[in-house]
Amino acid sequence: MYQFVKRVFDFVCAVIGIAVTSPLWLLAIVGILVSDCGPVFYTAHRIGKGNKPFKMFKFRSMRVAKAANEASLRPDEDRIFPFGHFIRKAKIDELPQLLNILNGTMSVIGPRPVAQDQFDMFRFGKWNEAAKVPVGLSGPAALYDYIYGDQITDEKEYMEKVYPTRRELEYTYVRKCGIFYDLKMIIYTVICIAYGVCGKECHWILEELKQSASETMDK
Repeated sequence: MYQFVKRVFDFVCAVIGIAVTSPLWLLAIVGILVSDCGPVFYTAHRIGKGNKPFKMFKFRSMRVAKAANEASLRPDEDRIFPFGHFIRKAKIDELPQLLNILNGTMSVIGPRPVAQDQFDMFRFGKWNEAAKVPVGLSGPAALYDYIYGDQITDEKEYMEKVYPTRRELEYTYVRKCGIFYDLKMIIYTVICIAYGVCGKECHWILEELKQSASETMDK
């Protein structure tokens, strides 16, 4: 019943979301075209539910490069154009993933999709439990990365301070997923984005996420 309700909810949210945010889509398209010549959308190859590959859509926020390093968990800051920084902070770059939610390859809330080159980092042992549920636009791991992880640009530091907790929160979602937990994550996402746009950090949500991860560390 939960999976059925979740799918219906996802579809309705995607349709409403696209309609309501259509002005932001127009803003993003114009801003990207003015900022850097190239495609408006970026298609990323990701791993979804059941460890099946799919194409995930995003607004492009980086200058076109002949060879991008997909395996890195940190974006190449030098390639992000100024407008790209804005749409990343406001999460406008993620809006095209509403199309993924519409076609059923993603959900509103769930573990984040994994890049093909990062599969072995996130989908092994108990953490492969994340493959049992649909990947999401947001969720505990995505929020942790948004509040804390995005502040760390050094790859080595990120791997030491962020990666273990982020991976654990993917497993946390599988243990806690349900209608009320999904709604909670949606509310938390709105709050975190509002804080982020205002240049503030949502400390209380960050601490709650850390606590949730620590509860499953030894399990």
